[in-house]
Amino acid sequence: MKKDFFEEVNWRGMVHDVMPGLQEHLNENMRTAYVGIDPTADSLHIGHLVGVMLLKHFQLSGHKPIALIGGATGMIGDPSGKSKERNLLDEEILQHNQNQIKNQLQKFLDFNAENNAALVVNNYDWMKDFSFIDFIRDIGKHITVNYMMAKDSVKKRLSSESTEGMSFTEFTYQLVQGYDFVHLNQTQKCTLQMGGSDQWGNITTGTEMLRKIHNQKAFALTCPLITKADGTKFGKTEGGNIWLDPNRTSPYKFYQYWLNVSDEDAAKFIKIFTLLDKKQVSDLISEHNEEPHLRKLQNVLAEEVTLMVHSKEALDNAKDASKVLFGKSTSKDIEALDENTFLEIFEGIPQAKISKSEFAQGIDMVGALAAKTSFLPSNSEAIRALKANSISVNKNKVTQDYNLSDTDLLNQKYVLINKGKKNTYLIIVE
Repeated sequence: MKKDFFEEVNWRGMVHDVMPGLQEHLNENMRTAYVGIDPTADSLHIGHLVGVMLLKHFQLSGHKPIALIGGATGMIGDPSGKSKERNLLDEEILQHNQNQIKNQLQKFLDFNAENNAALVVNNYDWMKDFSFIDFIRDIGKHITVNYMMAKDSVKKRLSSESTEGMSFTEFTYQLVQGYDFVHLNQTQKCTLQMGGSDQWGNITTGTEMLRKIHNQKAFALTCPLITKADGTKFGKTEGGNIWLDPNRTSPYKFYQYWLNVSDEDAAKFIKIFTLLDKKQVSDLISEHNEEPHLRKLQNVLAEEVTLMVHSKEALDNAKDASKVLFGKSTSKDIEALDENTFLEIFEGIPQAKISKSEFAQGIDMVGALAAKTSFLPSNSEAIRALKANSISVNKNKVTQDYNLSDTDLLNQKYVLINKGKKNTYLIIVE
C-alpha cells in the first residue's frame, strides 16, 4: 500500500504553504509534480536536499517526480531571497552543471520505475526557441504588472536600501518559471509544483498562468526554509557549502557536519533528511532523550544521510576517520587513511615542519616535542611528559629514548604525536 504523500511530508515538518484540495487531488490518481533546480554549480549542496527529498517521497507514494534543471532560468537569476543580481552563466557551463546534477539525482530517484519513472528536464530546451515578441505576446499578456509587483520577492528587492534596484531581466524571472509549469502541464500532465517557501510567489504565478491560458487547475506546495537552532545558516560552514560532490566536500567532512548538529536540530533533521518511518524516529528521539550524551540521534542521522548521498564504503571510511580523532584507534587505523582525509582530520591542530635532510639525521623525542617544534615550551616539560608515559607517536606509546625515523612517517610525510587524550600535534617532513 502506497503512503499518503501529504500525510508523510506533513508529519516530517516539510510543509509550509499548500493550496487547498491538494491531498484529495493526489489521492484520486497518480499525479506528476516537479521541483526546479537552478544549475548555478556542478553539484547539489545539502540545501537542495529538502526539495530532492520531497520528490523522493512523492515517488515512493506512487506518483511521478520531475526534476527541472533551470538551464534558461539559470541564465537569468531568481531574485527570491537575494539582495543582488546573480551572475549569469553561459550555455556550456550550464550544460556541464546539468549533467553533473542529473548524475547525483540518480542516487535519490528511480529513473527506471515501471509506471512512475523519474524524469529530468531542462527548461532551456523549450525556452530557447521563444522569441522575445512571441513570449511577451503569448505569455506575458496573461499576467499583469500589478500581479507581479505584489510578489514578496519583488517588493523586498525594490524596497531594499542596500541594492541598486532590480533589473528587467530579474523581474521577468517569475514569468519564465511560471511558463515552466504551463509547459510541463501540457507535455507531462504535471499538476503540482513544489519548492522552498521563498518560491511561493513564483510557483503561484505558474498556477495563475495555467488558470488563465488553459483554464487548468494546478497546485502548489512549499516546504519551510531550513534553519539551525543557533541561528546560523543551514548547510554552511566556515569553508562554505556542504556539497554532495565528494570532490567538493569529502565524505568525512560531510559525515562530520551531521554528526555535530545540536540535539534540537538532529530531532528535526532526522525527519526531513532520512527515510526512517514515524515509529523509528519517535523511538530514536526517546532513546536519545534518555541518554543524550551518547548522541544517538546525531549518529543515526550522520550514518543515514552519508549512506544515501555517498556509499557504504564512504560511510565506513568516514566513521573510521572519526575514530582516529575522537575515539580509540591504532596506528593501523591512521595508516589506512588517504592523505586528503588525514589532512582534513587534523586540520587546525598545532603543526611544525622539519626538513627531510634534518629528519634523516634522526630526531629524538625531546627535540620532537620542544626544541624542534615548540609543541611544548621547554625540554624539561617534554621530559616530564615522556616520563609520565603520556606521549604517543602515531598512537603508539613511546619513551624518552625513542628516536623518530622514516618508519614513523605516515603517507611518507607526516608524524602524529599525542600528549594524553586531548593534545595532538603534527610534524610535516618535507
